[in-house]
Amino acid sequence: MNICVVGTGYVGLVTGAVFADLGNEVTCVDNQSEKIEALRAGRMPIYEPGLEEMVLRNVADGRLSFTEDLPRAVRRSDIVFITVGTPPGDNGKADTGAVEAVASTIGQAMERYLVVVNKSTVPVGTGELVREVIERHQSRPIPFDVVSNPEFLREGSAIEDTLRPDRIVIGASRKEVALTLLELYAPLERPMIITDVPSAEMIKYASNAFLATKISFANAIANLCELAGADVTQVIKGMGLDARIGPAFLAAGLGYGGSCFPKDTDSFIHTAATLGYDFAMLRAVVDVNRERAERFVDAIHKTLSPLSGKIIAMLGVAFKPNTDDIREAKSIEVASRLVSLGATVRVYDPAALDNARDVLPRSVIYCDSSYDAADGADALALVTEWNEFKFLNLERVRQLMRRPVIFDGRNLWEPERMRRLGFEYHGIGRRPVLPA
Repeated sequence: MNICVVGTGYVGLVTGAVFADLGNEVTCVDNQSEKIEALRAGRMPIYEPGLEEMVLRNVADGRLSFTEDLPRAVRRSDIVFITVGTPPGDNGKADTGAVEAVASTIGQAMERYLVVVNKSTVPVGTGELVREVIERHQSRPIPFDVVSNPEFLREGSAIEDTLRPDRIVIGASRKEVALTLLELYAPLERPMIITDVPSAEMIKYASNAFLATKISFANAIANLCELAGADVTQVIKGMGLDARIGPAFLAAGLGYGGSCFPKDTDSFIHTAATLGYDFAMLRAVVDVNRERAERFVDAIHKTLSPLSGKIIAMLGVAFKPNTDDIREAKSIEVASRLVSLGATVRVYDPAALDNARDVLPRSVIYCDSSYDAADGADALALVTEWNEFKFLNLERVRQLMRRPVIFDGRNLWEPERMRRLGFEYHGIGRRPVLPA
């Protein structure tokens, strides 16, 4: 099939590369000329394991191309995927302006029947809005269908999630158009569910809201464990073995961040209010998540007070491992508050330092390695659980530090091991451990 993918962020670029890898002719469109030029030169705008190799392979084979010319890409395509961003607006409402702008151009450019697929995360009812915008901008009536096909990929494992998703959701008003998407996705051989458009839009928001709820629930339990002297990792393990609950996304830490959960929970609350429902449960989820970074810094302050003149080594800047994305990353809150309390913050991250320079406080010092950051530090704060941190030479870290105190924001290390190695160790939802 001839496919147009509008937007070259995580969703669009991965979607385009995977569809090209499955043998389709794919044109990825973006209105940022520097991004298109970089992609044509083989430079990726994002860090995602395996993506660069897949893009370069399909460009070389002639199945994947990049352009700023959306009207031309629309006219040569059978299916157009909208994958542009929907950033948070006032009161948490998702800003669908970019989606509407793309829809208007599609309406102006289309010359024959077209399937328009909304893959952006949008409020319920956006499918009908896209239909109205396209019809309003057509020079003459041309038939088309609007489909909702939400994505469920995770940054850091986006290609795997696109090739082997748990399910493929197709929201369509007609069975015939749903079959077009079924044919496109057939090579993946994954479970597919066909719904109406509003239900597909709701599935996306409901899924993300539930996962965010699991994370905040685990963190609320961690708060209780600290008061009761229990170990949240053992509690969560005991809960997760229940098949009705499961272990996925049930981990205590600094809370969720990134481009999806924060804005999607806020948008879902706003959507519910618009429909006349007060989503109090989800508001509580957001409240629990909002206080995680502050609680973490409070623990550092309580142990090291005063922080003025203290050096804190912060490991991890990205909102999660295997990505360079720092949108809504907890590192921003942690570093900013530590600096405001007078601490000197030295940071290291395997992939996200370049992106961090634009958002972290100007006084932050950027380091070339974990050991560089730890050298002479009064404490080490782990913020992102990159795999390389798990395998650090901790004896070397202890020798480099001025005071061997670790604040583990992701419960990456085992307390007893840290005690034996000579660290004072503070985890999340665990009792503090003093060195042997």
